[in-house]
Amino acid sequence: MRILVVANQKGGVGKTTTTLNLAASLAAAGRKILLLDIDSQANLTTGLGEKKRYEETTITDVLLDDASLESLIQRKPDFKMDVIPGSPDLISAELEMARVADPTSILKGKLSQLAHNYDYCLIDSPPSLGMLSVSALRAADKIIIPLQCEHFSIEGLEAMQRTIIEINKATGSNLKIDGILRTMFDQEKERAREISEKLEQSLSQQVFNTIIPRCDLLAEAPSEGKPIMYIDPNAKGTLAYFALAGEIIMRFEDKNVA
Repeated sequence: MRILVVANQKGGVGKTTTTLNLAASLAAAGRKILLLDIDSQANLTTGLGEKKRYEETTITDVLLDDASLESLIQRKPDFKMDVIPGSPDLISAELEMARVADPTSILKGKLSQLAHNYDYCLIDSPPSLGMLSVSALRAADKIIIPLQCEHFSIEGLEAMQRTIIEINKATGSNLKIDGILRTMFDQEKERAREISEKLEQSLSQQVFNTIIPRCDLLAEAPSEGKPIMYIDPNAKGTLAYFALAGEIIMRFEDKNVA
């Protein structure tokens, strides 16, 4: 199982949209997919038609090493994937995690127990730096950073690079940014085109060829509780995430994987 973490400390860059629609596209390509929502806003969860709710056992219990991930899995056969939902109680998880030894290492160990059941696990992490985000990053095999081609998003990328360096120093990890995804791209804006070209020139090994265009339906799809491909299979946002899934498969899978 390859663990893909979609992360950015800056909000509003298409992080949850990317996690959800990339997962759906990989599932459509025949991959076995697990989605993990560790954001207290639980937007990924509601984007799959689930309600935000408090449960007796939640992902917080897993992060405190009091429950298994497997016990929280919900099947989503309509979308050909499984999900571990987020919960509003995650807002207090970081305070509780402070009483556990090496709390940010627990998630990686829990996910390893599910490794033979899935081809990919995609994690939607909070748009802030804390124990939940660090837990996700430490569990990652590949880190994907979505960003808009604008000044403040570039600052967000630099902040993520600094964060990863600090995590590596503190934990002995060897994390790096494996993919940079340009999202909500407006071809009509000269500044966006300029930043996109600079990214291609300076970070060519990390920047995905696929660009996610600005697409109203991508913003509206979560309110319908389904990935965009199940609303309009021919929408430009749908086709872009199909292309991204293909690029992920080519980049990250072993050559002998179909």
